[in-house]
Amino acid sequence: MEAAAQPESQIVIKKSFASSTFMRVVKYTGVRLVILFVTVVVAIYLTILIANMGGYVDTMMRAEIEYNVTQVVAAMPNARNMTTDQKRTMTEQMIALEIKRRGLDQPLALRNARYLTGALSLNLGHALNMVSDTGSRTVRLILLERLPATLLLMGTAELFLFFSSLFLALSLSRQYGSWWDKLVIALTPTSSAPGWFYGIFMILIFAAVLRIMPFGGMVSSPPPENPVLYALSVLKHLILPAFSLFFSGFFLSIYSWRTFFLIYSSEDYVDMAKAKGLTSRDIERRYILRPTLPNIITNFALTLIYVWGGAIVTERIFNWPGLGRMIYQAIGFYDIPVIVGDTIIFAYLLAITVFLLDLVYALVDPRVKIGSGSQST
Repeated sequence: MEAAAQPESQIVIKKSFASSTFMRVVKYTGVRLVILFVTVVVAIYLTILIANMGGYVDTMMRAEIEYNVTQVVAAMPNARNMTTDQKRTMTEQMIALEIKRRGLDQPLALRNARYLTGALSLNLGHALNMVSDTGSRTVRLILLERLPATLLLMGTAELFLFFSSLFLALSLSRQYGSWWDKLVIALTPTSSAPGWFYGIFMILIFAAVLRIMPFGGMVSSPPPENPVLYALSVLKHLILPAFSLFFSGFFLSIYSWRTFFLIYSSEDYVDMAKAKGLTSRDIERRYILRPTLPNIITNFALTLIYVWGGAIVTERIFNWPGLGRMIYQAIGFYDIPVIVGDTIIFAYLLAITVFLLDLVYALVDPRVKIGSGSQST
């Protein structure tokens, strides 16, 4: 009887433990989602406040409305037959209607709340109606139109930079103090210059002097009709901007990862593995790469987010039709809808990435625990 009851009690304990673990994970997930959502809301609201400059942009909008309505009234066919008072009355009525239609007659707090509500729902046409109706309605289309070019440029440069520097740094960590190691350390200060700095020199050398590369753009003009030739043209235009971004961070990235791997290579468990006679490849895979996997995943995830932002100055120099050049133009023309729209989507991507990283950490690292319990997931 006792022998039969003992397994049943163990089953009950296991079910209770599994249930408590599940509830703890659900609770932790819910709390994290709420915290991240509140953070995104605050960040977006502050972005709207800064972009609107405390209502200054709304004042600019009012002036624009007054100017446009005055021009419309003056261009009416029967304007010559109207008296000055009639023109003034009609102008004031049309201005009042337009201001009411755009919600500019409401208090600043209500206007910002309306912008925030629309922004959270990604209704950029409603949330970012701060400069002109035409611009605000096309914000989403503008972002989607420029996104492929940025993903092509930034994705090629940043992903190649990430993986190449990672594996080269791992190789250098095995050759500490060698000639290659000293060379990388000596060249690390070259990464202090941004990508556009190297881009200017590459344009001068390969485009102006050698004339083997195009000065800028994404494709030749006129674009080739053949898909293969079109792809080759895009690839040729991609080389200089992608390599300038890659080279600007290459040596610094290698140096950072190399130092990181050297720290983990000096741990006691690595020395124990060497004493056991394990090969260098097994030591790297089991005792160096595996403990550093959360850090590698974090850097990779943040790299993917950085790809979205684009390279503002580099894209401008190479006349690359991506999000970076779009933001540059939006800043120059003070196009608030485009600027805030790009910031909002970036905030959502960052929040989602942080949330997913929390869950990934618990899967790849048994030391990371979910919730306040004493057991890891």
